[in-house]
Amino acid sequence: MINKWKFFVVPALFCGQLLAASLQFGGVVDKTLVNDIRKVAAAPEQFLGKTITLQSQIVSVCQKKGCWMQLAVTSDSTLKIKVRDGDMVFPVSARGKQALAMGQLVKIEQDLASSREQLAAEARAQGKKFDPATVTQPLISWQLVPTAVEILAE
Repeated sequence: MINKWKFFVVPALFCGQLLAASLQFGGVVDKTLVNDIRKVAAAPEQFLGKTITLQSQIVSVCQKKGCWMQLAVTSDSTLKIKVRDGDMVFPVSARGKQALAMGQLVKIEQDLASSREQLAAEARAQGKKFDPATVTQPLISWQLVPTAVEILAE
């Protein structure tokens, strides 16, 4: 009777391992290049033009085309990783999982009008009031443009 269970339990365990495999996008992530995401976010200028790897929890994923993900830096700040539409398609189900993302950090500088529009749209989405006159400086943000991403198995 016990031997019969081997035919059901062992394959089930093997299939479970396959389902728990990590997901890879692009090339292979170089884990020797891992940098602390908090240090990168604190001093991004130091990492411009360098290939780096970041590891963090995925906070959100593009709902439309899977072209970006937000990685947690702290409990209230994130860093976006963004690819051209279709280059990599990140699954919405990746939210909450750990990811390794390798690529280059880029600086995104908006003009003042675009900065005001973006902040107004974010305020509307959150149901908050917004006065565009309070924005006196253009927004600067940082994104990682990945060449390889690995979403780790749970």
